[in-house]
Amino acid sequence: MTAMKHVGTGLKWMVLGPIAAGLASGAMAVEAFPSKPVTLVVPFSAGGPTDVVARALAQAMSRDLGQSVIVENRLGAGGTVAAAYVARARPDGYTILIHHNGMATAPALYKKLSYSPLKDFEYIGQVADVPMTLLGRKDLPPATTQDLVKYVAQNKDKVSLANAGLGAVSQLCGLLFEEAVHVKLNAIPYQGTGPALTALLGGQVDLLCDQTTSTLPHINANRLRFYGVTTPKRIKALPNAPTLQEGGMKGFEMKVWHGVYAPRGTPPAVTARLTKALQKGLQDPMVAKRLDDLGAEIVPVDKQTPEGLHGWLKTESDKWQPLLRTMKVETD
Repeated sequence: MTAMKHVGTGLKWMVLGPIAAGLASGAMAVEAFPSKPVTLVVPFSAGGPTDVVARALAQAMSRDLGQSVIVENRLGAGGTVAAAYVARARPDGYTILIHHNGMATAPALYKKLSYSPLKDFEYIGQVADVPMTLLGRKDLPPATTQDLVKYVAQNKDKVSLANAGLGAVSQLCGLLFEEAVHVKLNAIPYQGTGPALTALLGGQVDLLCDQTTSTLPHINANRLRFYGVTTPKRIKALPNAPTLQEGGMKGFEMKVWHGVYAPRGTPPAVTARLTKALQKGLQDPMVAKRLDDLGAEIVPVDKQTPEGLHGWLKTESDKWQPLLRTMKVETD
């Protein structure tokens, strides 16, 4: 009887031993995070608006994590290539994603999306909001927003509206502009903000709505027609510039927001560590100045959290997806 008891105990430890060891090993791995560089995947081209925000953040997060945060640009399909890549990545915290409004709009824009923004990610936190600006080529006749609305109505078949591709915030802003002026324009997609802005500067297109992170230098150098910002209030980076609402486009409001995500299943302790690094990074005076110079505004601390990002993504999804489906803007 005693022998059997001892045998049973031995079997119990033989079974539980590997499980306990595995749990201990997993806990140690989480505690050691990060023990190697972290890759921050950017869905858009180097030098573009989201990339600029990402690189400022990555540098500051590196200091807090004690490991390099390497920015990797994975382009394609309005940011969905990068998002799908991170959704499939190993959920260990070493591959994370920074994305903008496109996380909320992709389900309405792509029929065959291979991931769910609301189900296939863990949330780290929001980063910064960036105003949009409505611009025209330098020699476009209308000088004010009011004049532009009239001009567009009279020349709707001739006016071209550039964007940085399907799902880009410049496309979304353009759609809002068309809705506000009740006119459908000749939309011309480019492979990124850089080419779209170059086309506008060269006079090949008439209009573009894009972020201050890219447009501010050209506005300050007076290389373009500048009609206004898309925020309800004037912004610090352009204190004398009117809002589009001031120009008569009531209710026209749009900002670009950025969030950081990890693959679903990433351990809570790892996401918490990344959230801490995000928050520390956004407190860095150099990051604050860099973003401020670009017209970007760091979000409040309560948004720099998993709950803050998840709640905002749900709100934006509920706002944009019905609108885009009504507009029937989609691709295969």
